[in-house]
Amino acid sequence: MKGLVQRVSEASVEVGGREISRIGAGILLLLGVEQGDGDKEAKDLCRKVLTYRIFPDDTGRMNRSVLDTDGALLVVPQFTLAADTSSGTRPGFSRAAGPDFAIDRYAAFLQFARADMGADRVAEGCFGADMKVSLINDGPVTFMLSTRDRHER
Repeated sequence: MKGLVQRVSEASVEVGGREISRIGAGILLLLGVEQGDGDKEAKDLCRKVLTYRIFPDDTGRMNRSVLDTDGALLVVPQFTLAADTSSGTRPGFSRAAGPDFAIDRYAAFLQFARADMGADRVAEGCFGADMKVSLINDGPVTFMLSTRDRHER
């Protein structure tokens, strides 16, 4: 499971010309589910995202997590994060989980996040929809997190 974490001052998702989610300060997470990911990977990535210290402390150093700052989390499903880009000029998607499997892992991730943060602080995109994602990246601060060991790729 992969997550592209972006520290934002605000972010939103629109589907079909209608805004479906919006957060203020916090994290926009683009979430990619790969074949073989299970609840363990969802829980591990969720823990890492929620505790990753990317927010400034009183001295300006990145020492605080989204939990520490009472920030929000917007989770957007993003199957293209599972793409194999190691060769050629066209991505391959053989590593990506199929839609039925991926939606279950996405739902599990949301469940873990809501259990740790509270439902009112977790917003979501729309699985399988053509989404328009807007954000103001604060910093900019962006990190790619993964549950897989780099040697497994």
